[in-house]
Amino acid sequence: MTRIGRGCLAGVWALAMLLVGCTPVQPFQAGPPGPSQSSPAESTPAESAPAESPPQPSNQGTPPAASPPPSSPYFAQPAPHPAPGAPGSGGIQHVVVIVLENKAASQILGASSAGYFNQLAAEFSLAANYQAIMHPSLPNYLALTSGTNAGITSDCKPRSCTADVRSIADEITQSGRTWKMYAESMPAPCVARDYGAYAVKHNPFLYYPSVTGDKTSCADHVVPFDRLDQDLQSASSLPDYAFISPNMCHDTHNCSISTGDDWLSREVPRILGSPAFTTQNSLLVVTWDEGNDDDNRVATVFAGPAARKGFTSHAAYSHYSLLHTIEDVWGLAPLTANVRNAPLMSELLNR
Repeated sequence: MTRIGRGCLAGVWALAMLLVGCTPVQPFQAGPPGPSQSSPAESTPAESAPAESPPQPSNQGTPPAASPPPSSPYFAQPAPHPAPGAPGSGGIQHVVVIVLENKAASQILGASSAGYFNQLAAEFSLAANYQAIMHPSLPNYLALTSGTNAGITSDCKPRSCTADVRSIADEITQSGRTWKMYAESMPAPCVARDYGAYAVKHNPFLYYPSVTGDKTSCADHVVPFDRLDQDLQSASSLPDYAFISPNMCHDTHNCSISTGDDWLSREVPRILGSPAFTTQNSLLVVTWDEGNDDDNRVATVFAGPAARKGFTSHAAYSHYSLLHTIEDVWGLAPLTANVRNAPLMSELLNR
């Protein structure tokens, strides 16, 4: 009886303490314990919930990153297209580069056979001390578009040599911008062999595995020159970056300077008169790939609304400088140390 009595008294005492609030009951709360709640170590097994990963930030509206395919180490998923005039855009919407062949600056500047080019140089900006990288042609085209010759020192064909490096095409795609290579006399998109007046050595993008590894993408980006007609119809249809290689006659390789100059006098006004140049701040660059053994300077002009008018620069520039300048106006990182160390051609721009 004594033990039962003591047990009853203990029970009454516990009940009384509960009623007066000495051991308050914790209300139920969803989610992880707050600072005032028991820690997981203090919870009983029945009360512990499985650990959950913290919520991740929403990626709605941003495409997921793609894993690089083994054959294309520089593949990049396109980012959202930057708004015109956005920070890092440099205020330049389109850059069109035309590359002609094998004439030193001394053969072009002031020459009557290059009357149209010299007229363009007088109206806009001329880089009068601009050097090619080396000889022959292909290493210069690679330097213009990737910042390196990738160890290539000849005009080899894509079937026997490739430039397995990151190029301006990869940078532009990753930044959300658009690009195309227009090759005159190329019989169909993405053709990596010579055909008539079309020379594949003047088409650098067909040496980059990141471009040729996806045949559908290559066919969309590396196209015959006659596609330019339809792309010039509106500012939105012209890619942000366009690289143009005339055929072996119009680029002054197999034909005269005057033949190439006549071609420029027909094609350049079409470009400068297109909506991308009349309604937006765009840049046209005309240059040569290389000079000759005695003089590897090449005449280079910046034209269009983004170019400074009536200006001649005697500063030392090169193909690396042109690539660096394009990257700089669009906020892209220099592809190589060659590019990073090359002086910018900003003085030729209308800023």
